[in-house]
Amino acid sequence: MISEPELVDGDGFVISEVLAETPPSGPPRPPRARRPWLWALGGAVAASAVWGGGLYAYEKRQDAGPDMRGYKSVKSLCETAELKGLAAVLGERSSDGDGWESGSTGESGSGVDVGTSGGGNGPADPVLEFAQCSLMFGPLENGYSGSVSYTRHLVTDPGPEFDAVARRFGEAEPYAGLGEKAYMTVQDGMGAELRVLDGQVEIEINFTETASWNGDEDTPIQETKPVDLSGIEVPLAQDMLALMEALKK
Repeated sequence: MISEPELVDGDGFVISEVLAETPPSGPPRPPRARRPWLWALGGAVAASAVWGGGLYAYEKRQDAGPDMRGYKSVKSLCETAELKGLAAVLGERSSDGDGWESGSTGESGSGVDVGTSGGGNGPADPVLEFAQCSLMFGPLENGYSGSVSYTRHLVTDPGPEFDAVARRFGEAEPYAGLGEKAYMTVQDGMGAELRVLDGQVEIEINFTETASWNGDEDTPIQETKPVDLSGIEVPLAQDMLALMEALKK
């Protein structure tokens, strides 16, 4: 650095001496490295944030429960299950007046609703929702008795047990095109059953002949008039498909 010249006794200018810092001898020092614990702290904070976000997402999924595929609780299964296909073959759904409507919110002749949380009189259950409808096809004295059941598994997976239950009598055959899997059983002249598994939901529609006897007189009080059940698989499957759609509304 050069300083300004100074005037001395009016005779002239002299350059003042300026002292400069002497540069250090030897090679230049390398730049100081950042403290490693700062990097470690930053990594720990980032990892904690990622872990916390993952835990939140996991807990959110856990709280949501299993995927019900759109199936909802039902207030009256008898009213929801129209079963128009079976009624066309077996006879109109019938009731015996107020007795069949006990505990049911359906219309007259719809049947009797029973079950838990969504099916009549039972209390709510955090693990399982079950609804069932009992009904008749045709005249009470010689018609077919029927049943519809609807189960929503709110916690456990029903898949591993479904095959064993559906084939418990050894006569059920797989039926394609309904839900995740389905089984159909047809007993000539006696009745039929169709069971469907769709994710966490099980649905069953069945009907069978009925008979009751007067023991004292050894005469039938109620006995089903047989109906030709050939091809019953088609209307039964159509009714099941319509019911599956209705349970999602």
